[in-house]
Amino acid sequence: MSCFVIKMESGRKIGYPITSREQYMKLRESGEQTACLTKARNGNKKAKLRLMQFNYSLAGAEPFALKGYDIVGKTVGMDVDFNPEAKDYEKRLKEAPQLILDKKEELGLVLLERSVNKGFHLVFRRRAGLSQEENLRWASDLLQIPFDQAAKDVTRVFFATGAMKDDLIYLDNTLFDNAPFEAENAPVAERQPTEETSSQEATKDQPATYPIMYQGMPYTSIVEALENQLGGRPEHGSRNAFIFSMACNLRYLCNDDPSWIASLLPNYGEEQGRWMSTIRSACERKQTMAMPEIVKRALKVAQQENRCDGDGEGEDAPPQMPKKLPKLIELLTSQTPEIYRAAVAHAVFPPLATHLWRTRFPYIDNVEHEATLMCVLMAGTGAGKSCVSDPIKHIMADIRERDRENLEREKAWKEEASRKGANKDKAKRPENLVIQEIDADMTNPAFVMRTAEAQEHFLYTSLNEIDQFDALKGQGKQQFRIMCLAFDPGNTYGQTRVGMQSVTERVTVRFNWNASTTILKGQQYFRNVLTDGPISRINFCTIPEREIGAEMPVYGTYDDHFDEQLKPYIENLCRANGLVECKEAIALAQQLKEENADTARMTQSRVYENLSFRANVIAYLKACVLYVANGCKWEKEIADFVRWSEQYDLWCKMRFFASAIEQAETEGERSNRRGPRNLLQLLPNEFTMQEAETLRLQQGFDRKGTIQMLRMWIQRKYIIRTSVTDNNITVYEKLKFRNYEK
Repeated sequence: MSCFVIKMESGRKIGYPITSREQYMKLRESGEQTACLTKARNGNKKAKLRLMQFNYSLAGAEPFALKGYDIVGKTVGMDVDFNPEAKDYEKRLKEAPQLILDKKEELGLVLLERSVNKGFHLVFRRRAGLSQEENLRWASDLLQIPFDQAAKDVTRVFFATGAMKDDLIYLDNTLFDNAPFEAENAPVAERQPTEETSSQEATKDQPATYPIMYQGMPYTSIVEALENQLGGRPEHGSRNAFIFSMACNLRYLCNDDPSWIASLLPNYGEEQGRWMSTIRSACERKQTMAMPEIVKRALKVAQQENRCDGDGEGEDAPPQMPKKLPKLIELLTSQTPEIYRAAVAHAVFPPLATHLWRTRFPYIDNVEHEATLMCVLMAGTGAGKSCVSDPIKHIMADIRERDRENLEREKAWKEEASRKGANKDKAKRPENLVIQEIDADMTNPAFVMRTAEAQEHFLYTSLNEIDQFDALKGQGKQQFRIMCLAFDPGNTYGQTRVGMQSVTERVTVRFNWNASTTILKGQQYFRNVLTDGPISRINFCTIPEREIGAEMPVYGTYDDHFDEQLKPYIENLCRANGLVECKEAIALAQQLKEENADTARMTQSRVYENLSFRANVIAYLKACVLYVANGCKWEKEIADFVRWSEQYDLWCKMRFFASAIEQAETEGERSNRRGPRNLLQLLPNEFTMQEAETLRLQQGFDRKGTIQMLRMWIQRKYIIRTSVTDNNITVYEKLKFRNYEK
């Protein structure tokens, strides 16, 4: 009937329609929602603010800004709170759900949930002829339960709780019909006044509402970006020309509708009638069908500024780790201080997956993957990046023991071979020389040889600094090529040499690894391969910055008891072989793919979408590793943990690399342009001096040369002056290099 999830964008609350029970439940049962709810009920006020927020009293098929929105829906949201100081508080709290359910038909109940603290939220069908407050009073009288007097506005939002029966007590599928309430005397809320006059006050012939979003971006952000592209808000003397240019550009986003444009465009202090006349003049002029570069740039800027994680606190806070973890992750982080747990929870997967041998997992696209997992920990200097060392050491203990024996065999062979020199009788290289953990400074030929001898086992290394990979670079950036190939199924890599003693092999790279680095150094290391693939194939994690003067984190003890608990999981991984199909992991991967697509559509971030594809594969492989380590038994906690893990990975990638990737892609587009640009060709067939000035600035020229340029074009008969508008704006028309017109 009325259900909208509320998200913060550019400091404004935006309502997005929820159209199905499945979509609604996904939001309520997410790992982050569950973790924040637990913290909120323990008194953490910041955690409460990170909970999902919903509105149940409005209507609409498109996103809208909550402030001042007045289209009411078919239902009313009601907040019921009981006074914890009252003697019968516990009794009333216990009896309230059944009391409400007993009258659900008469009430028209659609939803009943327990609130975060001391009450309930309920949603019921709106009664015709009654205002929002009158509907609430009617329900309160019917149930004999008081409603929250501070929560009687139609734009009221409710912090959601969980998806379990204790929290979500009743839900009717009619909640997701977001059509307006079609009663003759439906109540209408008062509009909030705006700071600047718009056509909602100046004109009476426009529709009641216009969309406030363009491809997931608020129009307000686009207008602001367009203002900046035109050199910032105008001074008194140039307001008219500025309004004209703004309106011309907004036509491409507002269907050539002057009233729609006026609903978005401030008057910049201009007289109201002249302001509207200028907008109409702009909409009447002829212009090309192709969207100008200035509008495209404004959209890119708005898209970047409006990238949002939906929790209302911006991008500084990473997704919160679930309270309940899979048993193996709970064990591996049990001796880790709280501040390091997220980093350790990611870093343990490469060494765990290294125990798998000839084990494949079918992904949702039917491609079979081995568990290739690579993890980079990026954190500040002195943040405690060594926190991952002990867990990795204990996970790799059995492999290191076997490697030690084989290294001794190899050493003995080398010593014998060196004693015999060129003797024909010297022994051949030992067979079954499987050595999985390689040295950080290993050269490219040695890497190929170790891979060939590994008999399809994974190689593994742990690097204190990411630039230790440079030993593998060989001729060119081979280390980045190895990172990419390792992730791709069925890859082929190697080298061909003429020398008798040289390594000549073609191998399939199976390589898991951990590396640590500072944030700046990590960004610099990958700066030349931002769009080449390594970043999307690697799992990134970080350590939050501690407050100055904070207490030193204290570790637990990784003792024999810890190893005994870990041993069964390692044995399960070592026993696995062949094709392992985990239906729960496949279903989860499909679900996460859809969630990522929703986020990409909301943020309109191409970078996020591209990074999410392989992040989803990484998350799926983690789920499979946990499934196998648990004896091929699925745990509910795996789903919550893997969802968080993927969100955290993407959060890190967007935080550390998104801007640089977008810049690299933009520069790539620019580098594809050949030669100098024809400025006249870039202008519309009819243009103003303001537009010519703006174009010159965008192309790197100064403003002063605009008049001289126009005079020269007139002299050369490239353009002519055609008219002067009522607002004293000169309009020029192109005689050459004309564009296709609408």
